[in-house]
Amino acid sequence: MKIGIGNDHTAVEMKKEIAAYLESMGHEVVNYGTDSTESCHYPVIGEKVGRAVAGGEVECAVLICGTGVGISLAANKVNGVRAAVCSDTTTARLVREHNNANIIAFGARIVGPETAKDIVKAYLDAEFQGGRHATRVAMLSEIEERNK
Repeated sequence: MKIGIGNDHTAVEMKKEIAAYLESMGHEVVNYGTDSTESCHYPVIGEKVGRAVAGGEVECAVLICGTGVGISLAANKVNGVRAAVCSDTTTARLVREHNNANIIAFGARIVGPETAKDIVKAYLDAEFQGGRHATRVAMLSEIEERNK
């Protein structure tokens, strides 16, 4: 699978670890984040990754900033993106199964590298369940359409 990854300056080391982990699982990783610890603006990176996912450049993505919140908010401004912050494996699994999230995010200041790897694995191992969840995801798309 082709997976995007994006980060701000607070998450450079974690991004490297997660990218290497994804590659060890056989995935192709596209880096949209910074490799510098110099301060940068997470909204720019979140939007860039959101556009890559919505445009089909990558199948899904991982975003990392201090908390995961800011960068995911930016990505969610892009129509077609369903980015969810996950600090545990249960949430990571459920956002895929129930919400068909196409981006997960977490905070380098919130979770450690091993927990982050577990979150990524739980997300990637899960599958969208469809059914009643598909109805709700379609409703999210309708909200986007009404607010263009």
